[in-house]
Amino acid sequence: MKNYVHVIPHKLVEQLNEVNEIPTGVDIIQAPKIWEKTKGKGITVAVLDTGCDTDHPDLKDRIIAGRNFTKDDGGNPEIFEDYNGHGTHVAGTIAASLNNNGVAGVAPEANLLILKVLGKDGSGQYDWIINAIRYAIEQKVDIISMSLGGPSDIKELHDAIKEAVLTHHILVVCAAGNEGDGEYITDEFAYPGSYNEVISVGAVDLERHSSHFTNSNNQVDIVAPGEKILSTYLNGSYATLSGTSMATPHVSGSLALIKNLSKSAFERELTEPELYAQLIKRTVPLGNSPKLEGNGFIYLTLLDYVKKVFDEKALVELVK
Repeated sequence: MKNYVHVIPHKLVEQLNEVNEIPTGVDIIQAPKIWEKTKGKGITVAVLDTGCDTDHPDLKDRIIAGRNFTKDDGGNPEIFEDYNGHGTHVAGTIAASLNNNGVAGVAPEANLLILKVLGKDGSGQYDWIINAIRYAIEQKVDIISMSLGGPSDIKELHDAIKEAVLTHHILVVCAAGNEGDGEYITDEFAYPGSYNEVISVGAVDLERHSSHFTNSNNQVDIVAPGEKILSTYLNGSYATLSGTSMATPHVSGSLALIKNLSKSAFERELTEPELYAQLIKRTVPLGNSPKLEGNGFIYLTLLDYVKKVFDEKALVELVK
């Protein structure tokens, strides 16, 4: 199967050597307010992308293993270094360590399994992705994050995703795509983001306005920050990138937090549909068409806020 898939197109806005901050995208989805309850410890996210800068100071403690499915480095499966930058950036948004330096990810204590399925040019074969999904299943990961896509609906890819989601209850999160024209009345489909079984993520800017490039279709589930996103980059550096590729890891990291929160609340492991429901309960509509924003913007503390409001109203009723 030699059809090719690519990183979801993205724009490099700026590259930096030193930073020391919680990125705005991580902050506005309210992740830091969840960290007193959980930072994602014990949850493993498989990142299917261009590999990772394994020596990056913000990532080296988060990476538990990896595997190369591409032809880079002679096809050596043990070398999963990133020569593109895309995968390192995605990994940082998910789980960069909270170490008082650099940046922090949404789930700064989650584990990262780096599965390199795209080469240094940002492209890869569908076979590589399919094999990586099956490998992730074998490794019993909790979440699969894919900021990649192509125009073709490939049955074997869909089958692998269905096995992950329906049989093994793995959450699969995918970028919706960057072929949008800013109009919700037109549909733009990219795969695997348009499969019903995945959580398809569109992008908004840091003011929560819909990004002009984000794909619109009836499979979009949720939106997250995807413009001017600061995260880890090559050679221990940092960069600001834009794209639905950057929105996707915000949701993958959020699910790592939600999975831990839900396990504590329900005292059992939730199924994939139950975890999806917990995610959607933490969304806020932005007033756009569902084709652009799905259920709305990820807002991790929403349930705490609703509970507080409900408790205050109940208290008033009791006083009456």
